[in-house]
Amino acid sequence: MARAAAISRSARRGTSLSERGSVFIVDDDPSIRTSLNRLLREHGFAATLFDSAGALLHHGSFDKAICIVLDIDLNGRSGIDLRRQLAEEGVTAPVIYITGNDSSANRAAAVASGCIAYLVKPFTAQSLIESVARASAA
Repeated sequence: MARAAAISRSARRGTSLSERGSVFIVDDDPSIRTSLNRLLREHGFAATLFDSAGALLHHGSFDKAICIVLDIDLNGRSGIDLRRQLAEEGVTAPVIYITGNDSSANRAAAVASGCIAYLVKPFTAQSLIESVARASAA
């Protein structure tokens, strides 16, 4: 339903969701990146894939991000610390955390860092698409 509302608002403005930007996906697992890319494209979202925090930081262009889907554990680097760094640098793109290591400490830190969603792997396709649609409507 949120997706339909986002599409409807986008159609009234005469732009498609993909023209407005891309979902930045940051995960060190290539199978996760590939799966999320496929899922997002099936739902009309463009995706830009990053295998590390460094790759994301090097790319920049955060003004083009609908949102950032960010793994909490990035091969030894904390996705939450990366989110804090981005915020300190003025990046305002909404963040959706994904994690395979749920804990109350991770969840509290993620919420405190200002995420719009916290999804535990394996999460449903619908939960991700609804979160991205909320971000695109903001």
